[in-house]
Amino acid sequence: MKLRGYKSLWEWNGLWNGKLEQIGEAGYYGVEYTPPSDVKDDRQFRKDLDAMNLSFIAQVVTRGPNHIQSFREQVLRAAELRPELINSHSAADRMSADEQLRFFEAAIRVEQEIGIPIAHETHRGRAFFTPWQTAAVLKQLPELTIGADFSHWCAACESMPSPEDADVQLSLARAIHIHGRVGYPEGPQVSDPRVPEFAAHVETFISLWLTICQHRFDAGAVTMTFTPKFGPPPYMPVLPFTQQPVSDLWAVNLWMFQTFKKRFEAIFD
Repeated sequence: MKLRGYKSLWEWNGLWNGKLEQIGEAGYYGVEYTPPSDVKDDRQFRKDLDAMNLSFIAQVVTRGPNHIQSFREQVLRAAELRPELINSHSAADRMSADEQLRFFEAAIRVEQEIGIPIAHETHRGRAFFTPWQTAAVLKQLPELTIGADFSHWCAACESMPSPEDADVQLSLARAIHIHGRVGYPEGPQVSDPRVPEFAAHVETFISLWLTICQHRFDAGAVTMTFTPKFGPPPYMPVLPFTQQPVSDLWAVNLWMFQTFKKRFEAIFD
């Protein structure tokens, strides 16, 4: 099984001009973000990706009042860009259990229609904002798969996700895409994963990610997608008064990718 690393365009608010060569040279397989803000730019975006031999993971972000319609419209547009996978911020935490179930049943039908894998991200403010809420839905829909960004659970639950927790274990088994960000019990992003004070947090997350990879390997997958997802301010802490980020975002994400790649290849490559 091969690891495919993707660079999020979040760092540049989705702008890709002048960035793709740098991304390719750093060893990333592709980029991840929402489609261009203007649909008229979709064709040029895909052309630029092809010119650099880069793959694409599309992000969609559903909005109310009709999350099902929002999901369908965004997914159909994203599919035109030929993504390897679609990662979705799906539904809302305030929706009832029945409303969430109807949403995900509809989402599965759309996924079957387009023939592209869709991962529903574990994200605050969304249906999968806690391990137990995620598990409640996954138990009802065996076909549903997730994008694992467990750093959000650190903030929502004020604790590190435990590999011993049955609900976490179910999410590990159903994840098909990883967002590589390390959280801590009070927040979704440590200031810098390279420093010794966060070594235990980094190790906890790497262990969880490798468990996901093992599940995918056992299922016969030949690739695993991984996007280091440390974000800019306000995710990235800043210094008071100057508002300067406390670490270099490009360097932090590249370190996270290279560190996980080394651990992954020691087992699966």
